[in-house]
Amino acid sequence: MNLLSIVGKGGWLILPIVLCSLVAVVVIIERFLTLHRAKTNTASLIMKLRGALSSGDVEKALRICQETQGPIATVLSVGLERHQEKRERIREALENAGNAEVFHLEKYTGVLATVAGVAPLIGFLGTVTGMIRAFMDIQALGGNVNADVLAGGIWEAMVTTAAGLAVGIPALIFYNYFIGRVQRFVFEIETGSEELLDLLSGKARDET
Repeated sequence: MNLLSIVGKGGWLILPIVLCSLVAVVVIIERFLTLHRAKTNTASLIMKLRGALSSGDVEKALRICQETQGPIATVLSVGLERHQEKRERIREALENAGNAEVFHLEKYTGVLATVAGVAPLIGFLGTVTGMIRAFMDIQALGGNVNADVLAGGIWEAMVTTAAGLAVGIPALIFYNYFIGRVQRFVFEIETGSEELLDLLSGKARDET
């Protein structure tokens, strides 16, 4: 008996579980690619900005950010564009830009959380319907239990439960993994923003 024939014994409730698995796979691949592209060597970026701003060259610092991919560089470029404004205005702009970038980084992760919660529940629903079917078969046979007749309901109960867990567990693991990656980006954005504010404050003091 191959895997497809086993899955086929799960009844109609196996279909939404399969759909959940397809959605999860698409989201996982998309998030992997997005977060990989968002990677930035923050320490190197800050070092370059420090060198440019120490000589008062804001335009060079801005070019460095624009030539660097990733949310951190995008956020810092917003602060550099407002370098002549007051510190609190720059901080506010950095926070708004940071929130926008984090929103994009967290995009679709909620879908994984939903799949992680819903797929096992659908599986447990299949367990209930499978056992109901088994007891109905027992009643229909007048108490004369026939293993072949009962097998259908038991198959449905077991297969849907296993399928729901097989989809939900990886979805939960990847959800937590992606949230951890996003939190790392948030930390780098916050520390990078504070570093930029200090660099701009030092530049302003040098000019006065």
